[in-house]
Amino acid sequence: MNKLLLASIVAGLLAGTSLVYAQSSKNPLPMASTPGQGFSQEGLKRIDAFFADQIATNQLPGAVLAVSKNGKLSIFKPYGYLDKDAQKPMTTDAIFNLASMTKVMATVGALTFYEEGKLPLNAPVTDWLPQFKNMKVGQVDADGKLTTVPAKNAITIQDLMRHTNGLTYGGRGATPVHKFYPAGSAPAAINYSAEEFIDKLASSPLLYEPGTAWDYGFGIDVLGIIEEKISGKSLGGVLQERVWSKVGMPSTSFQIADKDRPRLAQPLPIDPISGKPQKVEIHSKQVKFDCGGSCAYSTAGDYLRFGQMLLNGGSIDGKRVLGPQTVAFMTANHLNKDIKNNVSGTEPARVGYGFGLGVAVRVERGLSANNGNVGDYSWNGANGTIFFVDPKEQMVVVMMGVAPGDIRKIHREKLNALIYGALEK
Repeated sequence: MNKLLLASIVAGLLAGTSLVYAQSSKNPLPMASTPGQGFSQEGLKRIDAFFADQIATNQLPGAVLAVSKNGKLSIFKPYGYLDKDAQKPMTTDAIFNLASMTKVMATVGALTFYEEGKLPLNAPVTDWLPQFKNMKVGQVDADGKLTTVPAKNAITIQDLMRHTNGLTYGGRGATPVHKFYPAGSAPAAINYSAEEFIDKLASSPLLYEPGTAWDYGFGIDVLGIIEEKISGKSLGGVLQERVWSKVGMPSTSFQIADKDRPRLAQPLPIDPISGKPQKVEIHSKQVKFDCGGSCAYSTAGDYLRFGQMLLNGGSIDGKRVLGPQTVAFMTANHLNKDIKNNVSGTEPARVGYGFGLGVAVRVERGLSANNGNVGDYSWNGANGTIFFVDPKEQMVVVMMGVAPGDIRKIHREKLNALIYGALEK
């Protein structure tokens, strides 16, 4: 590509103009009869203008937006840069670290075992990981002193899937209990083998009595290791066999092949809010196990197909991953009235949400800062990726970006407003 052509493409992307962009990947879903179908032209222009502004003001290096409406591909566009330092334009087949959007896929993988009768939701995790016997719950007094009491309840598979297990992320608090835990899923997988990781968790006090409070943490990482024990395969092998190959997700994996590394999207070197250097650690460090909580990579197109599979009731292009009743069960609220709902503590846009199996589920409209309908479900990634499904609108939205700082939460709210504001009906 000559410099003049490259410059014109980049300028067009930043300005939000419509371009036919050369790409090596085919469209992830059948195209709508007209581009942007289901959305107003003015709304589509606002979306383009938003990304142009974010990129021009160094709030975001680049992004890929993929939206399906009524089963058709309505929006599929690259914006800005895959690597801004190298002046490398974004492409629709760019690869992104999913961070916690990995959790949704790992949960779906586990539910395939559930459907086979191999993973009952009420089964204690000690059926596979006896290290979790005799767990203790941490209690901190007014002076900050930590004591422990024996847990009354066993951690169940359902507790892992819905984050009611007490295995907290160390990076999400400053209590004496949090100090026992790794900061998050990716740091844990970088520093510990699967066996070391389980031993670390099992020897730590729980933040909550299992089954009593929603708290974001390591449940899905433990779930992934149980999937490995059931199957005798790595989690990547499980998901490839049971999910990715059926959905058609050729660029989704836990390990990026050397030939695909040039497609890996990079963050801005400086966090736009804090002004401090930033990086995505997992981009350059090898993990010691396939962590179901954070470690997978994918493209916007692959993940859109995954979301469409869920919206379709568990199948896509004639290949079934889950039964429709299992998907309905997964995307229902699993937090009963006796479980403390802390979901909104992750970000303000989660007010009015409960939690299903691997996804947040809206139970009431009008409380959240984000628009949407009762029954919409979602989860996002700490490195800047966004995913939500609205069954009432028959819509799947995936935005892949690399923004590992707090600005990612601002992007989520703004993108939500732009998408819902652009809908024609």
